Amino acid sequence: MDNNKTKSNLRLLIVDDEKSIRKFLTVSLTSYGYQVSEAVNGKEALESITTFRPDVIILDLGLPDMDGIKVIENIRKYSQIPVIILSVRDEQQDKIEALDKGADDYLTKPFGIDELHARLRAVLRRTIRVEETPVFKIGKLKIDLAKRIVQLNKNKIELSPTEYDLLKILVLNAGKVMTHKQILKNVWNINPDEYEGSDHLLRVTISNLRNKLEPDPSRPEYIITEPAIGYRLNSE
Repeated sequence: MDNNKTKSNLRLLIVDDEKSIRKFLTVSLTSYGYQVSEAVNGKEALESITTFRPDVIILDLGLPDMDGIKVIENIRKYSQIPVIILSVRDEQQDKIEALDKGADDYLTKPFGIDELHARLRAVLRRTIRVEETPVFKIGKLKIDLAKRIVQLNKNKIELSPTEYDLLKILVLNAGKVMTHKQILKNVWNINPDEYEGSDHLLRVTISNLRNKLEPDPSRPEYIITEPAIGYRLNSE
């Protein structure tokens, strides 16, 4: 096996009505050591969550019996299993809706299997990190959520309460795209549709964080912008 591939007992559920896509994903991801199960529609997917108990779900939005967004909504009623969308829909609004409904990431077809595997690693690391440790490290940045301490190059960084709350949300969802709406709701408890100037408020706070944390704020390494959608804390 390739040295870049790692053995895993993690269970993956692939939900797609295209047989060729399911076969390609099953063969490729099995070679990485994942246990893979398949579902061809939303009903089978929801049933498989109980019977197969996947650790992560790869979900197409264009299913024959129900829209993938509806599948996400049903899953989120009782489970926080990571969901990665794999779809031909490439409109920003489709991505925003899926992420707002609870998807963890969004890839557009056609896609590269290496990129998909990287996204899988990111969402799985986030799940394990949140459950097992309150300390997040990437590069020279260290955030201790238990002690509310942020360090860069081993130097303590002073953040405002709002800056810290925003960073904490990104840490708890490291590797996941957080939409503008999700961040504004979690940090400021406001609905951007009802609060004029909310986008400016978020941009200013992100800019302040980058000025304090990024080696070069104009070319951020840690807090990555997803254009017109939101932000992602790099977890690679």
